[in-house]
Amino acid sequence: ATRQVIDREAPGLVIAMITKSLNVTPMAMLSRPVCGLRKQTLIINFPGSVKGSQECFGFVRPALRHALDLMQDSSEQVSVAHTEIQKTEVSESHTCPSGHYHIHKIQPQVQQKQDLKQNRSREDFYKVAERARQSPFPMLPVQDAVKIVLDKAKPIGTETTKTLLDAHGRVLASNVCALDPVPPFPASIKDGYAVVAADGPGERSVIGPVTAGDKCTIKIKPGSVARISTGAIVPEGADAVVQIEDTELLESADEGVTELKIKIQSAPRVGQDIRPVGFDIKAGEQVLSADDYIDSAELGILATVGCTSVEVYKSPMIAVCSTGNEVCDPSVPLSVGQIRDSNRFSIISLLKSEGFEATDMGIIRDSPEEVSKKFKEKLLKFDVIITSGGVSMGEKDYLKGVLHGVLDATIHFGRVFMKPGKPTTFATVSYNGQNKLIFCLPGNPVSAVVTCHLFVIPALRKIAGYSRPEATIVKAKLAFSVNLDARPEYHRAILSWPSQENLPLASTTGSQCSSRITSMRSANALLILPSKQDNLKRLEIGSIVNAMMIHKL
Repeated sequence: ATRQVIDREAPGLVIAMITKSLNVTPMAMLSRPVCGLRKQTLIINFPGSVKGSQECFGFVRPALRHALDLMQDSSEQVSVAHTEIQKTEVSESHTCPSGHYHIHKIQPQVQQKQDLKQNRSREDFYKVAERARQSPFPMLPVQDAVKIVLDKAKPIGTETTKTLLDAHGRVLASNVCALDPVPPFPASIKDGYAVVAADGPGERSVIGPVTAGDKCTIKIKPGSVARISTGAIVPEGADAVVQIEDTELLESADEGVTELKIKIQSAPRVGQDIRPVGFDIKAGEQVLSADDYIDSAELGILATVGCTSVEVYKSPMIAVCSTGNEVCDPSVPLSVGQIRDSNRFSIISLLKSEGFEATDMGIIRDSPEEVSKKFKEKLLKFDVIITSGGVSMGEKDYLKGVLHGVLDATIHFGRVFMKPGKPTTFATVSYNGQNKLIFCLPGNPVSAVVTCHLFVIPALRKIAGYSRPEATIVKAKLAFSVNLDARPEYHRAILSWPSQENLPLASTTGSQCSSRITSMRSANALLILPSKQDNLKRLEIGSIVNAMMIHKL
């Protein structure tokens, strides 16, 4: 009965109960314990006897806290547990009940056996016939995979920009306050005349001009005015500005060069068309906050308050490479069995459009030795490594084996329940005391780009300090009908918004084969289509779906 309600079994707990129970009584071989997960609940089926249930609870109790922390993604508690284990033990990997791939530890007395295992694993890269026929990695829902990625992606520090323009596209790491008021003097809002409001309408003598940027030495007395330009200092004695359109010239001199008398046609009020000191920004006022993204408006604010360098979150150092013996650089003539590598160029340009500079690290050939060497080189310099290809079930797909067996990385997931992009792999590794993120994307061009949008870009944004790193999701109306797949599909589409529609219309880019890079052409959204169900196998024209924006509408 328990098996009917759980979503995923936890066989490790079952093995622990049976193994330890056999040390108590041989009758334990007849027990049938069941353990597993139902959503966020851990279910353990103990024996029926009081003695047996108490004993079994004692057997599994040491692992329960860690299991619950993993289920709840309590990364801090998981880290504490791992640290405690590492104090006296050495490493071995396992997949926890929550589906995370972990590296835990084994006792020193079995270190020799583990060393033999590691040596053998390097030889096993070439034992094609003996390779696994099924992936050991569970397929995680996309939302769970994104959550894991964002949990592991953390800012790597801050730095101070050298120039004002260097701050564009960055995220502030500290608040910015104005040193001076804006404006720093009472400023005229209009081109006109600085006047004494109490004088009211009527004839006035013009005692001189006041222009923007000039020091003002004129003093206004009752019965006199000064011609003034927008942005100029309002002279002492004046308490209002009358726009030129509300005046009449009565007398001039020097052939029209000098005004002598004008007529004020309407009664001004005190403060009319004057910006007082600090009207826009007060001295000491906080104008920008930590975690603000610096775009053109924010750059203008920084310039206004005279802040030419600011503290921002560091951008990650990123390496991008392709893998495979079959891919070659586009500049090289094709040999038999080869195709041109498009993934590096698509990914690097995509990251650049999002404000992230990446280094092209070329192509890694299919050998575990070269994969290991290149990864070790890149981990010394880069915070994030992005590869494409080499993560499926092929005999030359070495990346996961190298990550775990050679680099001692933690593979957080190795498959995602989505189309395209199922083999997407995400790992982290501590290298020289620094946490590194590794994204191994599928080799098919569309899969690589789609998974870069879903997983890589949000992670980079999180590292760079974005408070909302996730992609924008909108509702869209299908302009075509589509059959649903067994996996949730990220359908490339072009969104447009006709004036008569209350939602944008989504048009397909054509065949959605993961190798067909032209399906990304002009696409500005990924339609998030649900997986096929018994009662829902097709979406008709006019159906409303979620759409993830990947370019401007």
